[in-house]
Amino acid sequence: MTTSPSCSAAHTPARRRSALRADVPASLVVFLVAVPLSLGIALASGAPLMAGLVAAVVGGVVAGLLGGAPLQVSGPAAGLTVVVAELVGRFGWQTTCLITAGAGLVQIAFGCARVARFSQAIPPAVVHGMLAGIGITIALSQLHVVLGGSPPSGAVNALVELPGRVAQAHPDAVLVGAATVGLLLLWPRLPRRVRVLPGALVAVITATLLALLLPAVPRVELPGNLLQAITLPTVLPDLPWAGIAGGVLTIALVASVESLLSAVAVDRMRRGAARSNPDRELIGQGAANTISGLLGGLPITGVIVRSSANVEAGARTRAAAVLHGLWVAVFGIALVGVVEMIPLAALAGLLVVVGSQLVRPADIRAARSHGEHLVYAGTVAGVLVLNLLEGVAIGLVLAGLVMLRRAVRARVRVVEPDGPAPAGPWRVVVEGTLSFLAVPALSRTLATVPPGKPVRLELVVDYLDHTAFDHLDGWTAMRRATGAEVVVTEPGARVHGDRPRHGYATWSQWQRTPGHDGDHGPHAPLLAGVAAFHAQAAELIRPTLQELAHGQAPRGLLLCCADSRVQPGLITRSGPGDLFTVQNVGNLVAGTSMRAALHYATEVLRVPLIAVCGHSGCGAMRGLLDGVQQPGDPLGDWLAAGVPSLEALRAGHPVGRAALAAGYGEVEALAMVNVAEQLVALRHQGVGAALTGLFFDIPAARVLVLDEEAQEFRSLDAQSSSGGAKRASASTEGTV
Repeated sequence: MTTSPSCSAAHTPARRRSALRADVPASLVVFLVAVPLSLGIALASGAPLMAGLVAAVVGGVVAGLLGGAPLQVSGPAAGLTVVVAELVGRFGWQTTCLITAGAGLVQIAFGCARVARFSQAIPPAVVHGMLAGIGITIALSQLHVVLGGSPPSGAVNALVELPGRVAQAHPDAVLVGAATVGLLLLWPRLPRRVRVLPGALVAVITATLLALLLPAVPRVELPGNLLQAITLPTVLPDLPWAGIAGGVLTIALVASVESLLSAVAVDRMRRGAARSNPDRELIGQGAANTISGLLGGLPITGVIVRSSANVEAGARTRAAAVLHGLWVAVFGIALVGVVEMIPLAALAGLLVVVGSQLVRPADIRAARSHGEHLVYAGTVAGVLVLNLLEGVAIGLVLAGLVMLRRAVRARVRVVEPDGPAPAGPWRVVVEGTLSFLAVPALSRTLATVPPGKPVRLELVVDYLDHTAFDHLDGWTAMRRATGAEVVVTEPGARVHGDRPRHGYATWSQWQRTPGHDGDHGPHAPLLAGVAAFHAQAAELIRPTLQELAHGQAPRGLLLCCADSRVQPGLITRSGPGDLFTVQNVGNLVAGTSMRAALHYATEVLRVPLIAVCGHSGCGAMRGLLDGVQQPGDPLGDWLAAGVPSLEALRAGHPVGRAALAAGYGEVEALAMVNVAEQLVALRHQGVGAALTGLFFDIPAARVLVLDEEAQEFRSLDAQSSSGGAKRASASTEGTV
């Protein structure tokens, strides 16, 4: 639907005021998270503590204003701690500031050259391994501070010296550090209503109060306030410029990759919102690093901890990030005395937890499930034993070797028929890339099939070269010449001519194809589907299911209608373990079963996202319009929960008006309004996860996303599909 310019102008000031009311509280939340983290990261980097606050201010204001990810919050990050500590030890602090400023200029050049897309080619196992190596290094070094000592340089030295430090532990520092770590671990497990303040802030305040009883505990020492800490970098003629150039490139690359990964994560948290501009984000990050380096601050990246706090606190625009930077500036100028009360062991305990959290079990499971665990482990080991750049290089080399191995490797296995006297065929399953390099292994495996037995050869291959094809063709011809039956199948190929792929066909479609006998009773379609799963999909999906056997960690809860045409896995292209799905008549947030599912998803599984999906031609919505919600009737009793949606439509709900103006019928308009009303119901129940609304246009095979600010459903694709073109004629941007 379209809106007149005058109408848009009238709504702009109101929208700005509404956004500001959301951004100010969010900025305060992020400010409370940023202060202790910034001080702790400066401590771990071997930099002046105020350098962390300088970077937090510059990251919030400069990157917040210029960056391409409006809801991302930038500042000093744990991912650069090891790099900065090495540079400080090698060149000194002022030269490190010069390196930071130079890295910012390189990032600006990256953004202008539009190279952000190339960062997406770095394997996730390398990135996650790099972060894990950094996290382990931080945790090991800061353990020494918790024990009352000084942090050694490097993970190996920290590990070697740890037993001696334990023997000489300072009891007061250990008590303060242990209290900090304990509170940080306990805080996420407390009820949501108790967790009003960020856990990091609560832990540092508690440890500071505890330290008042322990005067011997070392505390933060500051030379002055934030303004007095600003120092320009020194340029000397005899600097080792080759080493400085390497440091510039290292900070530029690591900061760019970490910022872009954080921006992608923020985009995923705000489904339906405008996506970030990665090239503009690099320019904003580069400007922030240049200014931070010139003012004596730490290097800056987009930080997922602060960004997620920003999104979860309800931030709407980039004003939240900018305001958070201003609050940090006020704190660093006016409240220096408060900072000097903080014990070093408290900041070290905070960093031990932050570093440990960079080693995420989900990343390890993902690397294993994709066969990249060696890449992950090699990157971690390289970062720990050598340094960050060499560790990443090792990870990239290992990733290349894994890719090469997959390119030349085929998995061939023989499956014998079940039972003592089998009547079925022997199965030979060939998976992967079948090239001439795999022919010797293929020949050895095929030779294990007994002569004269029927064989089903299943080719689940990405590529089949001429040599491998010729070998298979000759083997098949030889078997058939001896009277043995050989059937060659390609699971996933089209079942017959132009019929749809098996995975997207209905029972009635694919069971009418050759090889299927059709229906024989009410159980036949279901049982035939189970048999097809065992024959064509079970072997392919078994590795994934084995990884999920220990439990589930879905990415979201999807509430959709029980209508048989709405297939959650199909419309979201999700697989096992991706979505915790609830289906009921009319996708209503009602009933004991729904409340139980919601509680389990949010409190046990802790899903980050809840989506509600309505659809066209919904029988429940038609029933509401026809007035079937009469007491005493089971369906009527259930649909009574949808009456508020009906009343909202009749009262002129903007989502309904937009749908009707776009050419949808009253049933579809009510279905869209119902999605919006169910999101309101979820918010009233205090759900903390991100929320989004979807609408499945069945005849157009198109999923629309609710833009809650504009109060209308929008297509993800600006160009509407041919099936829904008539409905999209009201807008050239695919707005419904």
